[in-house]
Amino acid sequence: MSTTEADPEFTTCESGPEGLQILEPRLVPLGGLRALNVRRTLPQRARSLIGAWCFVDHYGPDDVTESGGMSVNGHPHTGLQTVSWLFDGEIEHKDTVGSVRTVRPGEVNLMTAGRGIAHSEFSTPDTTVLRGAQLWIALPDHERHGEPRFEHYTPEPIDLAGAKLSVFIGSLMGSTSPVRTATRLVGAEIRIEAGATVTIEVDPTFEHGILVDDGRITVAGAGVGQSELLFVQAGPATLTVTAEQGPARILLLGGEPLNERIIMWWNFIGRTHEEVVEYRNRWQAQAFGEGDTGTGELPYGTFPSDWEQLIPAPPLPGGRLKLRP
Repeated sequence: MSTTEADPEFTTCESGPEGLQILEPRLVPLGGLRALNVRRTLPQRARSLIGAWCFVDHYGPDDVTESGGMSVNGHPHTGLQTVSWLFDGEIEHKDTVGSVRTVRPGEVNLMTAGRGIAHSEFSTPDTTVLRGAQLWIALPDHERHGEPRFEHYTPEPIDLAGAKLSVFIGSLMGSTSPVRTATRLVGAEIRIEAGATVTIEVDPTFEHGILVDDGRITVAGAGVGQSELLFVQAGPATLTVTAEQGPARILLLGGEPLNERIIMWWNFIGRTHEEVVEYRNRWQAQAFGEGDTGTGELPYGTFPSDWEQLIPAPPLPGGRLKLRP
């Protein structure tokens, strides 16, 4: 997924019980007049990272007949991994390392941009309702210039007392995903029955975020509503989640602190202003013939033959891009 904001506004986060923050979403249109609206909870001015997770968009349920669904033409990424997870509908992913894959509910697409990749995402013609999350992971400095790649995985759900768990990144409660990450992370969908309480054993060295897709939950005295993201600082060895009133569906995201400062602008993650300027110049050169790629090659790979449109990079802001804490 592409972010269309060059100079985003940030919401604030509410204080919760000690060690917890509730990050409220803000609405961001993805596209033109018939835009798919997404609810963005990360990054915010108050928090840029949860582990290496650096971007959380939540969307739907979206009536595709009204919005047109997801329609994101070819666009670039550097220095990150994208994670696509759906609750309803289907999306076709196509990229410049030759991957063509439809992602469906309960499946994960993980794309590693490394030094540079481009991809497109379109909801399929059979999709009537679209609902899901688009997530980004910042690659650590020693991995961010590596070769791009793509992986797809369908986790086997496991039953817990009052809940069902699907682990798509990392390991949790005895279930492990084979997709490769550069830092220690976890990502899982948890469906909790109405009124049920589930206790999840987690790595106490991880920071965690809990995104509520549906319903309302309580964690350590904090009530979290739909599309809100609860941040839990490192320390607890368990997280106890209660579904209030009706059933709830959540995403649990976590990881060891990245301990690196990053610059995230448009679809690029770098470490200096000059790096991001170079990423933008290379994209504009390869995609639109504006100048020289500077490498003598195709920095973002070979475009699929059926890509009719590409997304241009927005103008850079007037000042220097700053590192996020």
